[in-house]
Amino acid sequence: MLFKRKLYVILGIAAVFLLMLASQSIHRKHFQPLSLAQLNSRAAPTSKEAAVEPTVAPPASTPPPVNTIDADEENNPRSCGCSESCVSDLDWSDWFTKRYDLKQQPILRATNNFDPDALAWWLSLQQSGKDKTLEGVVSKMFQIIPPPTLDTTPHPSRCRRCAVVGNSGNLRRSGHGKLIDSHSFVIRMNKAVTQGFEKDVGNRTTHHILYPESAVDVAPGVSLILLPFKLRDLEWLTSALSTGEVKMTYMRVKDRVKADKDKVLVVNPVFFKYVHDNWTEHHGRYPSTGMLTIIFALHTCDQVSVFGYGADQQGNWHHYWEENRYAGAFRKTGVHSADYETEIIHRLAKEGKISLHL
Repeated sequence: MLFKRKLYVILGIAAVFLLMLASQSIHRKHFQPLSLAQLNSRAAPTSKEAAVEPTVAPPASTPPPVNTIDADEENNPRSCGCSESCVSDLDWSDWFTKRYDLKQQPILRATNNFDPDALAWWLSLQQSGKDKTLEGVVSKMFQIIPPPTLDTTPHPSRCRRCAVVGNSGNLRRSGHGKLIDSHSFVIRMNKAVTQGFEKDVGNRTTHHILYPESAVDVAPGVSLILLPFKLRDLEWLTSALSTGEVKMTYMRVKDRVKADKDKVLVVNPVFFKYVHDNWTEHHGRYPSTGMLTIIFALHTCDQVSVFGYGADQQGNWHHYWEENRYAGAFRKTGVHSADYETEIIHRLAKEGKISLHL
């Protein structure tokens, strides 16, 4: 009996002990402190929470640097398609802008509004054909050659690079031939010779400027450009391309000339007065062929390179294909002012409007 009591007591104590262990296990399971990992896990939002949280704007990216060259070109767009510069851009040289008149019409057309004063001055240069009028002579001329359709205004889609090749003796041993021929257009004048001088002067010609007393035949495809110093010169052109009846001006002249009629151009007589007023500024009676040709090029080309102007290294003013014992006669005539024209040409180069190759 005693044994049973002791057994019950032991079982009771064991039961109480088991109950205490069970209670502590339950308490640890539901109330133990959160670990650092669990805190971090609680701090991180779920995907659902992230979807409704307001997003923070990323920091603004650094703007690209402003291309100052492009900005300048946008503010001052070039008038032509040349990558370096255009003759007709007037924002960079006050000296040039003062003299260059973009409205001038360098080429004579079938319909012209001649300035009366400019026309009177031109007619006074070399008297001829007193019984003729300019309008009548021009009308007859355009029955032989077609009125020009050439557009001389600059355009952003094209770049007309022109070489103006004078006849100065300084072209001798210059080696400019390849450079001259590399231009879009090559303008020669008067009795220019290329054969035998190709290394120095090139062999391409696209335009040939002349007047009756300096006339030569021009090759097929070359544009003959008449520089008329008098009314008789226009009559000569009409005759030289048709009947050949005009054989004299103030001297014996070539009565016929070979040229493509559809490529013939005539410099506007009024353009002479413009060059005289704005460029040579009344130095000399009127501008020389060389000076007129450069200013003509400035109004018909986008970039102009000039070769063969001025005296040679010995100070002689002869042509590169000849030895002239009367060197300097051009300077002494008084008709043109070679010194002043040379000054203007060098100033054009300084202002970046021509490339001068001496």
